[in-house]
Amino acid sequence: MRNTTLLRSGAVAAVAALALAACGSGDGDAAGGGESKTLKLALNQTEQHPSFIALENFGKRLKESTGGRLSVQVYPNETLGAQQETLQLVSDGTVDLAIVSGTQLENLNKDFSVFNMPLAFSSVEGQMKVVNDQKAVGDLYSSLEASNKVTVVGAFTQGTRNVYSKKAPINTPADLKGQKIRVQESDLHTSMISAMGASATPMAFGEVYTALQAGVLDGAENNEVSYVTQKHFEVAKFYSRTNHLVGLDYLVVNSDLVKGFSGEDKAAFDKEWAAAWAEHTELWGKETEKAIATAEAAGAKFNDVDAAAFEAALEPLKEKFLTSDVQKKLYETAQAAG
Repeated sequence: MRNTTLLRSGAVAAVAALALAACGSGDGDAAGGGESKTLKLALNQTEQHPSFIALENFGKRLKESTGGRLSVQVYPNETLGAQQETLQLVSDGTVDLAIVSGTQLENLNKDFSVFNMPLAFSSVEGQMKVVNDQKAVGDLYSSLEASNKVTVVGAFTQGTRNVYSKKAPINTPADLKGQKIRVQESDLHTSMISAMGASATPMAFGEVYTALQAGVLDGAENNEVSYVTQKHFEVAKFYSRTNHLVGLDYLVVNSDLVKGFSGEDKAAFDKEWAAAWAEHTELWGKETEKAIATAEAAGAKFNDVDAAAFEAALEPLKEKFLTSDVQKKLYETAQAAG
């Protein structure tokens, strides 16, 4: 059972420690001369998750590439707080980097909702072609710099997201009627789950296991990897392949920090980030297969659904949420990539 009170207490203590240590984080000369800095990176996943593995390796390569001037310490398991909190900490400069879901950014700029739209992408490969291509995203990733001091570096895939339930397999939207399904804190995703027939229940990621266990939730929507690493398969045995969304996590950085990088260090940062998302994508495919096998061995049941019925239920969301020319163009770019 997850103890969210202890988690939040730990987060407060960790952030306080970071604030006290901030003045000393750049002390010391790096190999080859110059001041060294350890970048603090907040993550809501476990140490077994592909995001943690890829980010740990990102930090190691960055340290080597910069001669020790830049390194990364990853804080997993919501140690520094839930994503909404860590996004604010990056804005404040207390935390340097964070991985946050696309739903967190759409709350600051509705244009981010385009890549969070159900059915926007049909594959992880197509998604990655777009979201890590500066030409494809245009000014989107710099749009929060003036208002929030947050720069988006790029994105990791969350894989294909599906619905899982404690009650029974889901075959059509009618099967979700009356079920309380966890969603991320987003108007779009609340509308998405409601359109799929369920009662949408926004909730922080770290609280979901306990809520499923206690009956506060009947189910949730997520990918196979998170379903297993968070052990949700223990309390929600029926995983139904609605394939309603290929989700995204963004790497965000404090804008003042990244603008202060030397040209050489910024080039190294960008190069090693490109290697990180490529590694993460490869890991994701392997870990998805392992996660399915693990869950099935523990008694979880996977099933296909009436895909056409779900697509028809979700279609009206495009008219509701794609309201500007910028959003429509970004959506067309996503659709064209596959």
